[in-house]
This record gives sequence, structure tokens and C-alpha cells, in this order.
Amino acid sequence: MARILKGAEVVEALNNEISTQVEQLKAAGVFPTLALVRVGQRSDDVSYERAAMKRAEKVGVGIKQVVFPEDVSEESLLNAIADLNADDGVHGVLMFRPLPPHINGDTVRNALDPRKDVDGITDLSLAGVFVGSDIGYAPCTAQACMEILDHFGYELKGKRAVVVGRSLVVGKPLAMMLLERHATVSIAHSRTTDLPNLCQSADVLIACVGRAQMLGADYVSPQQIVIDVGINVDEDGSLVGDVDFAAAERIVSSITPVPGGVGTVTTSVLMKNVARAASRQ
Repeated sequence: MARILKGAEVVEALNNEISTQVEQLKAAGVFPTLALVRVGQRSDDVSYERAAMKRAEKVGVGIKQVVFPEDVSEESLLNAIADLNADDGVHGVLMFRPLPPHINGDTVRNALDPRKDVDGITDLSLAGVFVGSDIGYAPCTAQACMEILDHFGYELKGKRAVVVGRSLVVGKPLAMMLLERHATVSIAHSRTTDLPNLCQSADVLIACVGRAQMLGADYVSPQQIVIDVGINVDEDGSLVGDVDFAAAERIVSSITPVPGGVGTVTTSVLMKNVARAASRQ
């Protein structure tokens, strides 16, 4: 049976690290603060907002809620972002997306100062990931995968990593982060030819394709580390990943569960980025 890489263990270590850094910053007169910008009442946005607020309280990060009705104008939203950019008391900004269709999402997200873009949504933040600079921050979910690999002591240098998924939220930035650690990286997707064999060849397999249990037993191999980023709802209404956990667990060396894996680490990464932003500022 595989070793289960539970997110709770990573979260505990991260929270201890963040709490210590926040205490040091506060002693120096800096009070790390995250602004949460939400338009409307989408249930998943509200749910994540509550989780972020709970995690922030645990590690000592302040929260500023900026909530708009669904019909807010683009101009009003841009003005609010400009105010947050100029506010020295706000160190990080998380903007919930997608935005309503009457708002140009690309214009609004790129109005955010990358120094406060703690979830890596601006073009400049993503450019920083691709060139290996400190412009902005990596998307939290991608960074959460790296935190899990680091916490459990997996060496990436010289390893073959296959990332199944090519989104700007996870797949592409994560591939660059793995490459930065000297892994040999392949980016695959649902249309990749002979995908099962490619996946089986990986030392580290990361599934972020967004299809429930798409990667079954014929996609994995012994001694493999599997990081499952997917969060899907199956026919029974249960949360499942992109990997068939029951089938893969019998074969691979290590695997993250869904739920209880990557998703649980993401909000702690968000708080870590706020603390880093406060320290830099």
C-alpha cells in the first residue's frame, strides 16, 4: 500500500512557520494583512473566503473584506484595486474569479500590483515564475504541490516529472517550478498520444487535468510519487481527484488523497505569501 501524503501534516508545519514570521513582523511594527476582493455571492467563493479567514486568524494575519454586488461596474472594481495597491496597510490581495461577464477579467486582474498578487493571477507574476525571478508569487495551488514534495523530503533533481494539465493556474507554472528544481519535465494533457505510457514513465506524476478519476491503474507504476490536484464530484456526489485513488494506492509508492491533500495546503500557502509580501514591503 502507498504512503498517504496527507495535507494536514504539511499545513501544521507551514502554520508554525508562518505564525513565527508574523509574530516577528508584528514586533517590528508590521501587521501582515490580506484583502479579500469578492464580487457577488458565488457559493464556492464564499466557502473559500471563510476558509481563508479561518486560516488567517490561526496564523495571525489580518483580513480586510472588500465585497461588491454582482452588478458592480468595472470602473468601480478597478478603483478599488487601485486603492488597495496604494494602501501600505494591505500586503496581499486575493481576488475571487471568475468575475461576472460584463467585467473584463484580464484587465482587472492585471490592474493588481504584482507585489501584492499573493495568488499569482497577474501576467507579471506568471512571468516571474517562468523566468525564475521574484516578481509576484506563484499560484497557490501550484506552490502547494511543491510544499508537499518538500515537506515529505522528495528530491527532484534528475527525476522525471510528468504534469498532466496545462492551465495557467497549475499545470504550466508548476512545470516551470519543477524545472527550476532540476527535474526533467513533460507537460501532458487529455489529448496527449499514448498518455498512459508517458505517465507510467514518471518518477513524479502530477494530475491537474480536471477530469474525475481519469488516471487509472494503467497510468501509474511502482515507486512513483503521485500528486493529485483534481477536485471533482463523482456520480455519487463524493469529492474525487483526477486519479483513481483506490486503484493507484495499491501500485504507487506515495499519493495525496482527495479530499485532504493539495487543497488543504493551498490556504496556508496563501498566508505564507502574505507574510512574505509584508516582509518584502
